Amino acid sequence: MNTLAAPNTDLPAAPAGSAAHRPKLDARPGPVALITFVGLLAVGLLYTAWSLVSDVSDSGAPMTTWVPYILLGVALLIALGFEFVNGFHDTANAVATVIYTHSLPPNFAVVWSGFFNFLGVLVSSGAVAFGIIALLPVELILQVGSGAGFAMVFALLIAAIIWNLGTWWLGLPASSSHTLIGSIIGVGVANALMHGRDGTSGVDWAQATKVGYSLLLSPLVGFGCAALLLLALRAFVKNRALYEEPKGSEPPPWWIRGLLILTCTGVSFAHGSNDGQKGMGLIMLILVGTVPMAYALNRAMPADQTVKFVAVAEVAQGAMQRSLPTSLPALQPAAARDSLATYVRTREFNDTVVPALASVTGSIAQQVRQHGSLARLPADAVANVRNDMYLTSEAIRHLDKSGAAHFDADTQARVGALRQELDDATRFIPLWVKVAVAIALGLGTMIGWKRIVVTVGEKIGKTHLSYAQGASAEVVAMVTIGAADMYGLPVSTTHVLSSGVAGTMTASGSGLQMSTLRNLALAWVLTLPAAMLLSGVLYWLFTHLF
Repeated sequence: MNTLAAPNTDLPAAPAGSAAHRPKLDARPGPVALITFVGLLAVGLLYTAWSLVSDVSDSGAPMTTWVPYILLGVALLIALGFEFVNGFHDTANAVATVIYTHSLPPNFAVVWSGFFNFLGVLVSSGAVAFGIIALLPVELILQVGSGAGFAMVFALLIAAIIWNLGTWWLGLPASSSHTLIGSIIGVGVANALMHGRDGTSGVDWAQATKVGYSLLLSPLVGFGCAALLLLALRAFVKNRALYEEPKGSEPPPWWIRGLLILTCTGVSFAHGSNDGQKGMGLIMLILVGTVPMAYALNRAMPADQTVKFVAVAEVAQGAMQRSLPTSLPALQPAAARDSLATYVRTREFNDTVVPALASVTGSIAQQVRQHGSLARLPADAVANVRNDMYLTSEAIRHLDKSGAAHFDADTQARVGALRQELDDATRFIPLWVKVAVAIALGLGTMIGWKRIVVTVGEKIGKTHLSYAQGASAEVVAMVTIGAADMYGLPVSTTHVLSSGVAGTMTASGSGLQMSTLRNLALAWVLTLPAAMLLSGVLYWLFTHLF
């Protein structure tokens, strides 16, 4: 089946001596391909709309105006658009090696990669999704359904799309993950400045540093490990064909071909599992803010789990109260929420934090017990209960990191159990959200892939990519992205694979095209500040529109 390929563009010449081995990348899509592509896109959009309407109807949420739902539709389209762009921007890295080693025909390779991206999204855990959300300013998360909340979502997504499209047009494998993180930080800084605070106060720098380390170290890991793997192959596998350029357009020996296809499959699957979650997290944030009755809390939680939830909350509340000095007065719910919100935003511990945590925990338990289950909470209470749960969970997370509360082992265990129950009640992703993101990411792999494929396949090294170089880079990328997904860390497929190819070229002594590396380094360096500036300006603009 043919796929949608980018039009032929004026690209710099391939490395010397490689023209005869260059894969045919200019195949045009046939009518069957176009009809299938458009059909799948339409099915995805219709399934998303049907699922959304069904969930909202089942929740019994009252409809007073169409405006929030129109904004919801626009926000969902933009979020899915981000994943679509991510598909053809990032996944080209996964298929470049199998295309340039003639292991798979170009059009079949992108369809194959798109399918396994689709599967990767469907089986993802959601840990990365909520790790991304944790970077956002707490006050905007608590009022995500407001005008400021929509401004935040629109600004960071549109900024990420603009930068991704720009780097794609130039054929530069910049990181979509890096771009999104920059957009989030830009919104946080702009929000803080607009409210008269220090710009640094608008970002969870502990979480941002954790993410930053993963994005910084991943290309180093890709470069070093791919180079070492190639050297190890040379030491232990003495098959000369493995280290030579492809002969014409002939596919490699079956065992080499199988290894390359396997690694391409693994990278595509891992990319879907990791990158797909970023869109899912933002979509859930949009849904929680717009239709909280349907998505703020996990309505599918069974009755027995609800009983357990209430019991765990009450036990944790009692343990925290016993850990407090008797001289500290109890806080009222409103004051307790303000105290927790300030602590989550500033990370500055004081004597009111633990009493506030106990008070909000008790309030949550009381409301859930009163109504019998999360699904029975009245519409006017859902958003407040969800916000209370979010504040409580985030406060516990920061207390665990800092150890400022000095809980004993028993109290610590009970508070930890409470956080797990809170996360089970709030951190969930409906199947239709996964399917919608999976379709957007999978279909995105099938268009626009040529520009990045050419860069990775031809412009990093001075010689044509050998079988061993392609396999080494793909194996390292597959393992690195898979490990990051297990730990809930967003990493860049682009950074890992491009660096891996560069590492293998260096290890083989074939040399690097320094002009390309300078452009790549410039794109990587500029991505963060450019995305921050774009999203910050857009956030300021949108706050005056909503």
